[in-house]
Amino acid sequence: MFRVFAVSNFVTEPARYPSTASFYTAIRIVRRDSVCFCIFPMEEYKLDPATEGRPITCKAAVARKPGEPLVIEDIVVAPPKPHEVRVRIICTSLCHSDITFRNMQDPPGYFPRILGHEAAGVVESVGKDVTEVTKGDMVIPFFLPDCGQCNDCKSSKSNRCTNFPFKVSPSMPRDGTTRFIDQNGEIIHHFMFISSFSEYTVVDIVNVIKMDSEIPPNRACLLSCGVSTGVGAAWRTADVEPGSTVAIFGLGSVGLAVAEGARLCGATRIIGVDVKPEKFEIGKKFGVTDFVHAGECEKKPVSQVIIDITGGGADYCFECVGRASLVHEAYASCRKGWGKTIVLGVDKPGARLSLSSYEVLHDGKSLMGSLFGGLKPKSHVPILLKRYMDKELQLDKFVTHELKFKDINKAFDLLSTGQCLRCVIWMDK
Repeated sequence: MFRVFAVSNFVTEPARYPSTASFYTAIRIVRRDSVCFCIFPMEEYKLDPATEGRPITCKAAVARKPGEPLVIEDIVVAPPKPHEVRVRIICTSLCHSDITFRNMQDPPGYFPRILGHEAAGVVESVGKDVTEVTKGDMVIPFFLPDCGQCNDCKSSKSNRCTNFPFKVSPSMPRDGTTRFIDQNGEIIHHFMFISSFSEYTVVDIVNVIKMDSEIPPNRACLLSCGVSTGVGAAWRTADVEPGSTVAIFGLGSVGLAVAEGARLCGATRIIGVDVKPEKFEIGKKFGVTDFVHAGECEKKPVSQVIIDITGGGADYCFECVGRASLVHEAYASCRKGWGKTIVLGVDKPGARLSLSSYEVLHDGKSLMGSLFGGLKPKSHVPILLKRYMDKELQLDKFVTHELKFKDINKAFDLLSTGQCLRCVIWMDK
């Protein structure tokens, strides 16, 4: 049996991935459209049966101090407790939240900590009472719990979980303890219930789903957070209608994922708003049709520019940066009577919005937040995976770099300086 991996730009830009072919022993390479598919033997994922039920010593990239580079060191990962799964991470990708919490001085910033929350891997072992997955299954972990049992999980109206409320916890969700210690026996904190910057991690069963082994892990990992959040916000939260107009504030990975979701929903006009004009060319790949340069609006507010070019405002506006001022601008940009403004960006703690109650009443607009794009991980992400395999969802275009684990700090530099959309890190190289 074999696994198939999509390798971005392998043919057109071989210099970017000089060691791509050495990640695994390739059997053959098949070119389809603009993507090169490398077929590799499944034996690469064989697991050591001697580790089951025992601690594992492995490499992890540990955030030791705020703002400093991660330190790759040996750590010990405990075996899974009841309702838990120990996962060998194959690929992980970097999200802006990882940078934010690496730099955070105060709680919920904790150190030492293993960051990372976008990943794909294979189950190494399971704890008692785990029935959804078994050893050897390919899985995707998620920061948003989905127990499937509580009123919220059973409702189509919410993607929150009553039994396991989401929080940026430094520990496991059930007992508040950690599964990581360093070589001196000191505890290492978890991050968002995942901690994927480690060769092995332990996650609760409410934070993991099984995926088809044919799906490339260097694409599946993107759906753990950012891409799912953007696509889901257009699809599930806003419920963008065919023929509608969309405005997106911020064309980073999440904003571009909103554009991709709006495109899939049939929006005919997708307006990108950013301070970097080069984002328009990137945005076109995901369906962006118009661009507003936020820094060059001839002394007009961005909202007035959008109202003018749309003849009254956009049907749906998405704030994808994390600034209260942009939420106000997005809200002002949406059409009176039915306009919806969706907040996706994460602002600093304590940030506040100030809206006119008169305008809220008389304008008839909606303003709402969207955590993980309103998606229920175990119900909706499999749909996105299928749409990718059916060549509908353009995951490949989000990956601009792929690096070895030892170069993880380079990935932080690339994302911090705006040189990449998503950087995938191969953990075993």
